[in-house]
Amino acid sequence: MPGGGTRHLDFDDHTSLDLTGVSTLVLISAGYTEDDQVVGRHAAVLDAAVRDGVDHIVYTSLTTAGDHLGFALAHRATERLVRASGLPWTILRNGLYAELFGGLLMWADGGVESAFGDGALAAVAREDLADAAAAVAANPAPHSGRIYDLVGTPITAGQVADRLGVPHRTIGLGEYRRRLLDETPGLLPFQPPMLASIATGIRHGFLDGATPDLTDLLGRAGRDSLATAVSAASATRPDASLQYSSDTSQS
Repeated sequence: MPGGGTRHLDFDDHTSLDLTGVSTLVLISAGYTEDDQVVGRHAAVLDAAVRDGVDHIVYTSLTTAGDHLGFALAHRATERLVRASGLPWTILRNGLYAELFGGLLMWADGGVESAFGDGALAAVAREDLADAAAAVAANPAPHSGRIYDLVGTPITAGQVADRLGVPHRTIGLGEYRRRLLDETPGLLPFQPPMLASIATGIRHGFLDGATPDLTDLLGRAGRDSLATAVSAASATRPDASLQYSSDTSQS
């Protein structure tokens, strides 16, 4: 149950969308479902924001370079709704997470595999995106009508593998798609094409561009995206728990 000063809102229960007294609303994308449901959820929240007198909307969207990705449509459709709401707005076009990049590397035969090839991703740590959103929400007026591209330092799967001290092997996009469909239990129907689009985007150099927007909003350098990706990849290493037990027993 919500504690003091908080309230429970359910995207799928429109009667719960009470935004009375909210001055600045940070709308975090409601992913993990099909585009029509995502856009419908966002539309309901924006309708409630207009109805209840919210002063400013901050929406966490997708990096401009991600227009071709399989999950871009819901973000761009929501941006249209935000602009059409009549409320002051700021759009934060978040880059793909460094944690995601590292987590998508697949461990096999003492090394890591990916369909990323030699392509780079301007990956960004999730904590930096949260800090940037908090900075805008704390004083939204100067950011009204602005779109920020929040990406980090480009990194490659090879660099992550080097930090891990293991080889990186590239697999084809067809093999990657086959593994997603045949060997990855628990994925929802829309997720294999979404993940495949990330792989082909990185592989062919569509997601490696950097901008200063993140550091400008933070007033500092972003966190080390390579170190963040390495940590995420290391956490999925098959012997990670055994290594941890060995390390703690020697301390």
